[in-house]
Amino acid sequence: MEREELEDVEIQLLLEGIYRYYGFDFRNYALASLKRRIWNTVKTEGLTTISGLQEKVLHEPECLERLVLNLSINVTAMFRDPSFFLTFRKKVIPILRTYPFIRIWHAGCSTGEEVYSMAILLKEEGLYHRSRLYATDINETVLRKAKSGIFPLAMMQEYTQNYIQAGGNKSFSEYYTAAYGNAIFSSELKENIIFSLHNLATDNSFNEFHVIFCRNVLIYFNKILQHRVHKLFYESLIRFGILGLGRQESIRFTPHEQDYEQLVSSEKFYRRVS
Repeated sequence: MEREELEDVEIQLLLEGIYRYYGFDFRNYALASLKRRIWNTVKTEGLTTISGLQEKVLHEPECLERLVLNLSINVTAMFRDPSFFLTFRKKVIPILRTYPFIRIWHAGCSTGEEVYSMAILLKEEGLYHRSRLYATDINETVLRKAKSGIFPLAMMQEYTQNYIQAGGNKSFSEYYTAAYGNAIFSSELKENIIFSLHNLATDNSFNEFHVIFCRNVLIYFNKILQHRVHKLFYESLIRFGILGLGRQESIRFTPHEQDYEQLVSSEKFYRRVS
């Protein structure tokens, strides 16, 4: 058996073992990205083979937690891609004003920067008091960080620029307190945020939403899993609800392509129409 074939078998056995024993399903993640992240974990754990990692993961839950952290994609920022948030402020907010109560789902929220960004935006638009933000992720470690609302102070200069470009109309520093090299965001921003574990690969819909955000997550899934997640989002959105995706993502060639209209051509906002 060729080395690459053996590697693929080892990966399949590792992922199957994790799914059967722990319930985490990475079996339909894009293989190229998965391989890199698995090998990074093999090296950081001081191992030499993927089979060795499988043994350690199945016998040491702490090793699984480290692996899940590596396999999860946790690249995020406050007001990331400011034009996305500016478009939301201009085009989506007027739609949300027509609802008495607003439910927003941040699927794959990572460490929470974009959730707090949305809380700030809704507060400035006078809608936060009648909104509920559901922030979910597969990874308990990043959710704990998200719940804390504490981010490196060194990032605030970049985040302030993002905020301004996203149409922010206050001083960004009003939303946090600086202490010991960290920015501690106001507890008021957390009042209407619910942080929870949710696995897009295995879990089902849990509410009806006016808006769903899932940005820069689907690109790491294969077509099978992408189609599953799009079905989940379709079933979780109210009619005329808004789906926001990442710049490299699209609903084209998915089973639900005909069920949406593109709300804004320059940004990845789609509106469910059927």
